[in-house]
Amino acid sequence: MKPSLPLAQPPKSICILRLSAIGDCTHVVPVVRTIRKHWPGTGITWIIGKLEASLVGDIEGVEFIVFDKSRRLRALADLRRALAGRSFDALLNMQVALRASLASLFVKAQIRLGYDKARARDGQWLFTNHRIKPVERQHVLDSFFEFTGALGLESRELEWDLPIPPAAREFAEASFSGDRKVLAINPAASKPARNWSVEGYAALADHAAGKLDLDVVLTGGPSAAEAGLADAIEEACGSKLLNLVGKTSLKELLAVIERASVLVAPDTGPAHMGTTVGTPVIGLYAASNPLRSGPYLSLDHTVDNYAEALKAERGCEVDEVRWGTRVRGSAAMETITIDQVIAKLSALLG
Repeated sequence: MKPSLPLAQPPKSICILRLSAIGDCTHVVPVVRTIRKHWPGTGITWIIGKLEASLVGDIEGVEFIVFDKSRRLRALADLRRALAGRSFDALLNMQVALRASLASLFVKAQIRLGYDKARARDGQWLFTNHRIKPVERQHVLDSFFEFTGALGLESRELEWDLPIPPAAREFAEASFSGDRKVLAINPAASKPARNWSVEGYAALADHAAGKLDLDVVLTGGPSAAEAGLADAIEEACGSKLLNLVGKTSLKELLAVIERASVLVAPDTGPAHMGTTVGTPVIGLYAASNPLRSGPYLSLDHTVDNYAEALKAERGCEVDEVRWGTRVRGSAAMETITIDQVIAKLSALLG
């Protein structure tokens, strides 16, 4: 007989399955904090991707099992060995990708909680025996809290408190001069269609350095595309900036973002890292809807041209398309103007 929800008493053990991506894994952290606060005796195991574990995998009181996606089928075998002989009261399958559903087969749990059928893409509903309640047009972070709500925890703790090693903070402090305010720009998203223009970023950097007397730093990952974009921005700038793209670990990047007064970023993981350390984020959104995937605590600061871009590409209003629909054309982010971004930056800096 299938156990019923909500639970009558705190479970002894919970397994969270969320492998990627960086932004989404930061959204899971408040869920973990909520469980820890209200059910302190419940053991938490989190199955997570290798890169994502380097950012959140040192949270105290949580067991992390790293799923190395680069090992392909061998990663499933690794997980099977890691979980051999173990069982959990509940599995929270918080990722709809088929890879995650296949990984869930090695998690023994009486309660296998997944998404409602409308959101359970790639057949995730076939791998679960309970579903969260269907809610239309919800931010990703709020959808994650539906899992704890289904278990019986109605309260939500918007706490991140990610550990930052002293060496990472020392790196961040050594990167800047004195107590000057810092504008961090993380220009690249994982999809090129979500990127703003080189000219826009360069104009923003010049305005921040020249008019607002800010130190400006470019941040980002080690990919060739990110490095190329950062180099182009640096070349187009008339002012001096610090280019740290590809030169930091995730913990060092987190420390740099924490040191910044403001972060500007498109729809990308570091925007959500800003949320975790309390740095205001000016999100640049036209290719995707910030009400679904924007920086959760900075939506008022976000440049939101999504409706305009959607109308131009598809001739549709936001409420006429499936939640999460992206604008694929390269012209979407071109609708964002430098004046829009400067206005948000000026408002934040008072």
